[in-house]
Parts: sequence; C-alpha cells; structure tokens
Amino acid sequence: MPLTLLYPLLAQIFLTFVVGVGMATLRMRALTHGEVKEREIALDSSRWPDRARQFANNFSNQFETPVLFYVLILAAMHVGAVNWLMALLAWVFVASRVLHALIHLGGNIVRLRGGAYGIGVLALFGMWLMVTVKLVTRL
Repeated sequence: MPLTLLYPLLAQIFLTFVVGVGMATLRMRALTHGEVKEREIALDSSRWPDRARQFANNFSNQFETPVLFYVLILAAMHVGAVNWLMALLAWVFVASRVLHALIHLGGNIVRLRGGAYGIGVLALFGMWLMVTVKLVTRL
C-alpha cells in the first residue's frame, strides 16, 4: 500500500526537474545571446529576462509547499496513514502544483494561480490531519 504514495511523490519531483530544466535553458539562451552579462546576474537575479525570471520564480515555488508534501509522504508511510483518501489527496496536491506551474508559466493570471495554490494547500492540510490523527491514535 505505501507504494501508492510514491507515484505522486515522483510526479512532484518530476515537475520540479521539468521547471528547472526550463529555467536553465532560458538562462543559458540569455547568456549565449548576450541578453544579459554574467556580472549583471552574479549577485542579483533581477537582470535576467522576464521569461527566465518567471521560470526561476516557479522553480523556487517548487521548494515551498512541496517540501511539506515530501515530508508528509514519508511521515504517512512511517505511521501507516496510507489509504485511498491519502493517495487521492496526494494526487490532488500534485495536480494543483502542475496547474499552478502551467498558469504561472503561461498567462500568469494571479487569481487562477492563487486558486490552484489554495486547492493544493487544502489537500496538504487534509493529508497532515490524517497523519496526525493516525499518529495520535497509535499513542
């Protein structure tokens, strides 16, 4: 049963790598085409072209609530809080992160992006509640 949580975990990690590769590609292109000079970005990222900064911002987002998700998956597997609802919420979280990334890297409509973020936070909160209840009932 714990394997059911590994798939959304791996999907979230994959999303992080995809965004990271996009960011690196845009940054390399900006450097090689002379859009920015190394000395301009050595200490401050504000000089990167907008698209490269957009990807960098989203890449940073992949290390905010997803970090709680990673820890949560390990905790859920450790305390035995793995069931169909936990797996469903894990996939909801990952889907919300994919949607958040698509919105952020696309038209960047802040209200839609905030909605996707909120759905993910609610799923994450529900998962944490389940782990907490499981842990407390084991004591």
